[in-house]
Amino acid sequence: MAAYPPGGTYFDGKKSFTEVNIDASKGDAINTTEFLEAAEALTGLFDVLGGVAFGPVKSDIGGNIKKVRDRQLAAPVEGETLQDLVRNELKTKKHTATEGLVWLNRGLDFTAQSLRRNFDTPTEELAASFRDGYGKTLKQHHSFLVKPIFSAAMSATPYRKDFYAKLGDDQERVNKELNEWLKGLEKCVAILNTFLASKEAKW
Repeated sequence: MAAYPPGGTYFDGKKSFTEVNIDASKGDAINTTEFLEAAEALTGLFDVLGGVAFGPVKSDIGGNIKKVRDRQLAAPVEGETLQDLVRNELKTKKHTATEGLVWLNRGLDFTAQSLRRNFDTPTEELAASFRDGYGKTLKQHHSFLVKPIFSAAMSATPYRKDFYAKLGDDQERVNKELNEWLKGLEKCVAILNTFLASKEAKW
């Protein structure tokens, strides 16, 4: 079954990172609700990549989305942006959501780097791109128990042509929309990488 509406692409009707409000006047503050909606939409891509093998990856990202959302629901005024959510949680001497955001962003960075490499390298299969993305992002943070689980997912990726076909019939449109989606994702990841590495995000 196709992962997109007839005549459309996988990205139709899904929250994109390009739609996430980023307030440059407030230090590139990222809207929490919109960001989490886009992150949830991203997890559907793992079903296209291979539901069983990528189950642990999807579950990991989903669990970290929940940690951030739980904090937002507990203190909505203090968590309208991701940066404020982190600052205000850390003031309470807790860091559940902050740590969740760190891991969520690592998972998003892994996805962004893997798909960007594959998009920019038309001759490369997904397995090679995802192994490269994993090596540059999550691998250094994973224990020896977790690494084999993620390595298995890399090996189980579909053939490149099959994956892109599942994203839509019109490959020109698929390429355009995937590129725009990746740009939005990469922008959010870059902002969060800088913020989460700063002193005010440490616990």
